Amino acid sequence: MSVGIKRGVESVPGGMMIVPLVAAALITTFAPHTASFFGSFTGALFTGALPILAVFYVCMGATISLRSLPQVVRRGGVLLATKILLGIIAGLVLGHFIGVQPIKAGWFAGVSTLAVVAAINDTNGGLYMALMGQYGGPGDVAAYSVMALESGPFLTMVTLGVAGLSSFPWQTLLGAILPLAVGMVLGNLDPELRQFLGGATPVMIPFFAFALGATLDLHRVWAAGLVGAGLGVLVVLVSGTALILTDRLIGGKGTAGIAAASTAGNAAAVPALVAAANHSYAEAADSATLLVASSVIVTALLVPPLTSWWHRRVERRADSNSSPGGTVPR
Repeated sequence: MSVGIKRGVESVPGGMMIVPLVAAALITTFAPHTASFFGSFTGALFTGALPILAVFYVCMGATISLRSLPQVVRRGGVLLATKILLGIIAGLVLGHFIGVQPIKAGWFAGVSTLAVVAAINDTNGGLYMALMGQYGGPGDVAAYSVMALESGPFLTMVTLGVAGLSSFPWQTLLGAILPLAVGMVLGNLDPELRQFLGGATPVMIPFFAFALGATLDLHRVWAAGLVGAGLGVLVVLVSGTALILTDRLIGGKGTAGIAAASTAGNAAAVPALVAAANHSYAEAADSATLLVASSVIVTALLVPPLTSWWHRRVERRADSNSSPGGTVPR
């Protein structure tokens, strides 16, 4: 008998990240002593997000091919640079007005510079590649091999540092990117290792998501969900507009830009990792995790239909320009 659990989980946008995260948050909220009651391996699963994430980034790094970088660095590099610049701008603006700590009360309670920067910095790679496989070309798909460098807390730490919101020791910055770099070296030295380690990447996601969810208190999830939905819309509108413009500037149609205007599922792990590196972000980390998780869902729902609409719009304009009575395309 087949139950189809995996298919059901994957039917939820970002399901492999969101479903375990919510399940663990429910357990922690309504049975807060579960981890200490069982202890041993069960207790470790509730508290082991950081070790699992360390292994995850080694495996993810192994999938990044250095050989493909020169061919795709123009497209992927420009999209990556745009996302980084948007994160820096968000960090500078929000850092000036609200600083490191989250907003305490009002409609925007829980919003923090950390949450916004983490939501903007990391693109949903699976969603991007799926959309580019349908609406773009091989070069567009391959561009994510450069954009994958967004993964993990490193760029968020750099962004916060550039914005003047706390400094991170060079050892911490190096430690944040070292697992990804080691994975890249191993994967590029040995194709068999790339296949071996890369195959473990999707398996890790529900496990570190569960451990992250175990740190969350769902008594605040309604407010965080509403504000998080707004954060997701903001990510799509702001980053989508900027990415479309830069994509068109380098000769693209803008489709790759809007397909990249999303928040990756593993971005929900970044606030906890940043807080572990710099305790001044500890107060912002919990609410930021909820906000970023909400942004993951909202952007995953909005980006596919928007990409489809933009692609049809561009194709209709191209057909109109190439018709006998149309204008000559420039």
